[in-house]
Amino acid sequence: MGYRKQDRQAFALPAEVTFAILPHTPYSKTYAKLADMQQRDVILHMPMEALAGNRLGPGALTADMPDESIQLQLKSALDSVPNAIGLNNHMGSKLTQLSQPMNATMDFLRDNRLFFVDSRTTKFSKAEQIAKHHGVISAHRHVFLDHLQDPKHIEAQFKRLVRIAKKSDYAVGIGHPYQETLTFLAAQLPQLEEQGIELLPIRNLMREKHLVQIEQSETAPVTE
Repeated sequence: MGYRKQDRQAFALPAEVTFAILPHTPYSKTYAKLADMQQRDVILHMPMEALAGNRLGPGALTADMPDESIQLQLKSALDSVPNAIGLNNHMGSKLTQLSQPMNATMDFLRDNRLFFVDSRTTKFSKAEQIAKHHGVISAHRHVFLDHLQDPKHIEAQFKRLVRIAKKSDYAVGIGHPYQETLTFLAAQLPQLEEQGIELLPIRNLMREKHLVQIEQSETAPVTE
């Protein structure tokens, strides 16, 4: 979110739905503040270089940037999305495969106590692995809901998301503020409870993952 005035329709969705807001866009600050008023989680939707050479938009991270430039870009982007508590990548099929920019990114996130959600725009992403190495709490996207803006496709992807959640205890889905997606989610999200599924703000999931990591470190065998 961030470019379009009509994205505001997404604010009618349950407050548990997290908004990922692009930096330096016409509505980045406005939407971040409105979401905070709803007690809705906001994360920074950070543009990162893609293999296909897609147009990146303002404030993007690219493979040729040194560590200092990456961290300055992240700071500037974060300033434009107030109240962001984490970050996920917009595109990034190239950048998330590269150790140097991911190390610089995770250093910044650790120092600013932010988490990372890997959008998984490539199966070769190193982002979660590097996040763990830096002590950054992370998760990854399981399903893109609306790669095709078609109600039947969105429904099939949503059902897949529910199946993954039931099998794996949780699942992360990413969608866009397309009219088809918003209409579908407005109708379907209130029915999740009947299916034994709880809709969670992203911070709740990250808190649970953090507690699991603490428990694992406390029970891990120590060798000398």
